[in-house]
Amino acid sequence: MGRIVRIGCGAGFWGDTPEGPAQLVRSGGIDYLVMDYLAEITMSILARMKARDPAAGYATDFVSLVMRPLAAEIAAGKIRVVTNAGGVNPGACRDALVTLFAELGLPLKVALVEGDDLSPRIEEMRPGVTEMFTGAALPGKLASVNAYLGAFPVAQALARGADVVITGRCVDSALVLGPLIHEFGWGPQDFDQLSGGSLAGHVIECGTQCTGGIVTDWRAVPGWDNMGFPIALCAADGSFEIVKPDGTGGLISPATIAEQVVYEVGDPGAYVLPDVTCDWRDVSIVATGDNRVRVSGARGRAPTGTLKVSATYGDGWRSSITMMIAGREAVARAEAVAAAILSRTSRLIAEAGLPGFSETSVEVLGAESVYGAQSQARSTREVVLKIAVRSPSKDALEIFGREIFPAATAMAQSLTGFAGGRPKPQPVVRLFSFLADKAQVVPVVQDAGGQCAVPFAVLPAPAPCPAAPIDAPPLSGPTVPLIALAHGRSGDKGDMANIGIIARDPAFVPAILSGVTPERVGAWFAHYAPTRVERFGWPGLPGLNLLLHGVLGGGGVASLRHDPQGKALAQVLLDLPVAVPADWLAPGGPLETWAKEART
Repeated sequence: MGRIVRIGCGAGFWGDTPEGPAQLVRSGGIDYLVMDYLAEITMSILARMKARDPAAGYATDFVSLVMRPLAAEIAAGKIRVVTNAGGVNPGACRDALVTLFAELGLPLKVALVEGDDLSPRIEEMRPGVTEMFTGAALPGKLASVNAYLGAFPVAQALARGADVVITGRCVDSALVLGPLIHEFGWGPQDFDQLSGGSLAGHVIECGTQCTGGIVTDWRAVPGWDNMGFPIALCAADGSFEIVKPDGTGGLISPATIAEQVVYEVGDPGAYVLPDVTCDWRDVSIVATGDNRVRVSGARGRAPTGTLKVSATYGDGWRSSITMMIAGREAVARAEAVAAAILSRTSRLIAEAGLPGFSETSVEVLGAESVYGAQSQARSTREVVLKIAVRSPSKDALEIFGREIFPAATAMAQSLTGFAGGRPKPQPVVRLFSFLADKAQVVPVVQDAGGQCAVPFAVLPAPAPCPAAPIDAPPLSGPTVPLIALAHGRSGDKGDMANIGIIARDPAFVPAILSGVTPERVGAWFAHYAPTRVERFGWPGLPGLNLLLHGVLGGGGVASLRHDPQGKALAQVLLDLPVAVPADWLAPGGPLETWAKEART
């Protein structure tokens, strides 16, 4: 592979264990430590925090739990750090870090990447702005407006000598791509390399999700109590290998890496990032040793002339409660309790002259509510009832919280386990995504030497990319659950969920394409009422990717769902019956172990 740059990811979200960066710094032999703290749901939370306290709005764990205990070792090992811990207040994060380094007597240089915050200019941008998925108009009052920046400002900060680079909202993969641009000298038109470096960032950005975390075949993964965090060994051609520190738990295999590759991707032939339009359809994922996998074959085209912008705004209040119900007819009694509580509180709210519920959500956990009509657990004898409501009125939800507990003496026997006392109303912060012209956004690097603008390169529009063929003739015959043929992973993008499906054997692909159609997927998830189901071929893995629009109840903190980010949807889809040739189930056939579960 020639010269190698070793990049370890020590955090996949705000709240990840501080053992991750400590593990990588002390045993990973890394050149760079990156930490990804931001998801769209996190930006909503940080915006709400900053509204309460102007000094808040960044991932405080980065300063207190990572840099305070590790800064001396990071300095001694000449490890450079890149993170988006700045959130919606990167300046405050920088200031806290500079203060810490002064306290510790460490001469580490800190650089800040700014320019993502478009709040001061949103009114001049307002004409013509619409939500990129629904076409809705921009709300009147916004809590935050942040563009997704790319990797070239990070590279510039490193070129100026930064030991630590703090960004606000940038695409997650830029935390890895930035160091690679700096190390290998990639330019704005090195599209294949930029795509490969972005893929490296995409694979490791969620930490242990690529080293065996949350994989379909969970029994194959040892050492959940000491999971190894990923290290990408990156080459100048854009290819890379994924490894983890010796002596740690987890599993790195083609399957674990493939599941992360499909995570939260739409069209794999047109994965749009600020610096490149990626084509990952023919990516090769090959084991090169024990817990070692090589990824190559990423291709790229010019980026688009726009950036995704995520705005957040207040949209009323929400409240939720859970309680347990046990015994015969537990599901029916839970549903009756939910209906009675909602009816009672609606009546009392109306009598108080307050606005009612704008949305309600009832889920009977343990009754396979995520399966809808496919549930096989209606007779279960122990469930948890979750009721969530939304209203424009905080006072209305105070009544809801007060009037839940009378159910303990007035409704179903065995009602117990009210979690956390009376629920307090919480503000709903909703996401609004739109596109902005790159000419309107100028990233700036700020460090002790001053500041430097890093405008986006002006490039021709990306060439169209023909879709991969995904048609397959319908099959008839016995059916097996999809999990017999494939493994998968699901994730969220706003109010959309993606489900990536990867064949266990390339020979299974025709059966998967025949059985996992947009129509069948839409029917399987009818209880989520998808507005549209898209399907994309992924020949390199091999497999396919699905996008389910409008299935997450608004997504993020706006959703009343127990699973607002679609984390369970892949597991639900893997129970979909798929027709296969009968001889696959015969003795000696590739699915003989599934013969008992097959249906005719």
